[in-house]
Amino acid sequence: MTTKTAFSYSHTIGFLSNRYKGFQNPVDVAMDSQGLLYVINRVGPELTVRIPYKRITICTVDEEYLGEISTGGMNDGQMWWPSALAFDSDDKLYVADEALNRISIFTKDGEFLSQWGTPGSGPGQLDRPSGIAFDSSDNLLVTDSLNHRVQKFNRNGSFIGAWGEMGDGPGQFNMPWGITIDKSGDVYVADWRNDRIQKLDSNGKFIARWGSSGEGEGQFNRPAAVAVDDDGNMYVADWGNERVQILDRQGQVLDILRGDSVDSTWADDYFQANPNEGAARLAADLEPVIDVPQELLRETSANVEKLFWGPTAVKLDDQGRVYIVDSCRHRLQIYRKS
Repeated sequence: MTTKTAFSYSHTIGFLSNRYKGFQNPVDVAMDSQGLLYVINRVGPELTVRIPYKRITICTVDEEYLGEISTGGMNDGQMWWPSALAFDSDDKLYVADEALNRISIFTKDGEFLSQWGTPGSGPGQLDRPSGIAFDSSDNLLVTDSLNHRVQKFNRNGSFIGAWGEMGDGPGQFNMPWGITIDKSGDVYVADWRNDRIQKLDSNGKFIARWGSSGEGEGQFNRPAAVAVDDDGNMYVADWGNERVQILDRQGQVLDILRGDSVDSTWADDYFQANPNEGAARLAADLEPVIDVPQELLRETSANVEKLFWGPTAVKLDDQGRVYIVDSCRHRLQIYRKS
């Protein structure tokens, strides 16, 4: 049984919108040194009309909209399948792109600076880069998903090293996705198709692993992301189980979040400006009773508005807030730990 901790729902940012105040299939969020939020809108499928809606939205935790940067495309400074983003110590924004097998670099104001990365399986080459994280030396760690490894580069893209191979043994991976680094420099990887979290030291030496395939507490179904707080607690976006699990450093489940969203301020503004749609929403049953088997959790999440539907990323700030990217509902759900 979980031991409930002091995690409480705070508020929601976003709703479905092609541009301006809203998101479209967000997949990751990052914070700059001032605490501003940068949210990737992956959009999709890649229809011509949708390409311009791929963008990075900038806002505050208090829902102040500040603008957007980049757009869809294959040219310099554009994105096709953006998957993750991270800031270095100089507040330069790095964006991983699965389809283009490259890392693009921007200023925090959106000016395109440079890019690096080539497709392939050799040292320093990429095949579906999915998660990225900076270590304390400003080296960028990349989960090289279809090469089933983690690679380390300096900020300019020079290859430093790699570890991992296809498999389910200690230190092996099967389509690794999310990645994070704790305050001691140890690396945590969401080993997506192996349904587990692995912990390695800064040189890639295996330390520990948690999880197995399933729907029970402490089990995972395609974990997409992991974050770690200063106490060593792990926050796992358990994508296939439509939840976020919080585990202590031994792997004991502390809490499970399923989603508690209410409308964001952005959504309220929209419905006030469009009263017919607002009235239809108020008349709808947003919490129908869905009697489905455990293995059909996605069906429940698709019908109950407040729940997570495709949680793809989880991030933490230094104010005790937990940011969960709720991709199929086009929003961030934010929780707070006392």
